[in-house]
Amino acid sequence: MFFVDTIEVAGLGNRSYLAGGERTAVVVDPPRDIDRVIAAAARRGVRISHVVETHLHNDYVTGGLELARITGAAYLVPAAARVSYERVPVDDGDHHEIDAGAGLVLRAIATPGHTPHHTSYALEENGTAVAVFTGGSLLIGTVGRPDLVEPRLTEDLARAQHASAHRLATELPDEATVLPTHGFGSFCSAGRAEGVSTTIGKEKASNTALTRDVDGFVADLLAGLDDVPAYYAHMGPANAAGPAPLDLTPPALADADEIAGRLAAGEWVVDLRNRIAFAEGHVAGSFNFEAEGQLATYLAWLVPWGKPVTLLAESAGQLAAAQRELARVGIDRPAAAAVGEPSRWAREGEALASFPRATFADLAEHPGDGIVVLDVRRDSERASGHVAGSVHIPVHTLRDRLHEVPGGQVWVHCAGGVRAAIAASLLDAAGRDVVAVDDRFDSAERAGLTVRTA
Repeated sequence: MFFVDTIEVAGLGNRSYLAGGERTAVVVDPPRDIDRVIAAAARRGVRISHVVETHLHNDYVTGGLELARITGAAYLVPAAARVSYERVPVDDGDHHEIDAGAGLVLRAIATPGHTPHHTSYALEENGTAVAVFTGGSLLIGTVGRPDLVEPRLTEDLARAQHASAHRLATELPDEATVLPTHGFGSFCSAGRAEGVSTTIGKEKASNTALTRDVDGFVADLLAGLDDVPAYYAHMGPANAAGPAPLDLTPPALADADEIAGRLAAGEWVVDLRNRIAFAEGHVAGSFNFEAEGQLATYLAWLVPWGKPVTLLAESAGQLAAAQRELARVGIDRPAAAAVGEPSRWAREGEALASFPRATFADLAEHPGDGIVVLDVRRDSERASGHVAGSVHIPVHTLRDRLHEVPGGQVWVHCAGGVRAAIAASLLDAAGRDVVAVDDRFDSAERAGLTVRTA
């Protein structure tokens, strides 16, 4: 008998896996906060004998090296991946015994495409593949992006993705479970996964990599590629060099004077509270990145890399969760933190800042009022429909393009409210008169606004 436990990394849209028998297990693509993985193994009562990477990750800092060091496990990394540390290099066709008593063996299958060195791992029970860890190769209904390594390689890697998907479909039984790392909201995926589980047989019937000819598949894949988060440029090098051990000890607490000093120095002070609370009252100059949203993705995308970050949280639990999530993408140590009510974060005599929130129905009541409607969605989202006359600056570019926002009161919207809140906080900190449209975009036309697709 074998088991496979999924370790969700929801904020990044990724998954890691613990799989094995009664005595020993393998961990696939572990997150940086390896205490979760160790706890999962403890619950199963198994020893981690192997830690494997399907590829050098572009969207998060791996915990693989440290997990292997702590547990004494063999650390398996594709042989062609250039790394600066000792590991067990993996080549196509290599076999590694995971649990002899359960008849479990891991077989490496070269699946280039997401990266040139990408490797999938088939979990075989007594010689039959029962599951395959596909990393950023074959995902649920799609494949991993081929454009994260080098622009000149993108088309070749897209074609390699098609060939790799077909290799998996040909070599593995239809009943084998497909266990990808990406595809659950990760920007490493070429599309959003539909559903939570799949098999080789299901993918044969529905995955475009397996239902389209290579030329049509590649053309559609390349046409559908979206923006790449800026922090991805730092993840690959960090994983190749060997990430430092994670430090999740609480950061130093800052009082109102220190917070003000850090703002004056141009550092980032990030308020983690929900967007409603932030709009009602916040420290002037602070930015709003909700802890419950895609905190790591958007904060790491927007913040100048290496800029000190101070976190303001409503509770110690919220602060600890945010610190953990940010460490997964290389924002290791907050410069400082504060917990509690915003009134305690501002110096005596200084009023909290605020701005109004609204809906698209509210916006429809202001025709011809000279207001600026700012759309901060991505290009691909805007192409499917936008408010007539709106200005378009994606939120991840807004920090460097604030000067492009026309004068006047700015009503800022996204698809659901989270990114609009981020953008509103950036504009508010810059001294603009802003209204955050906290509404779903699909209600804009129903509210009476003109929505165009060209």
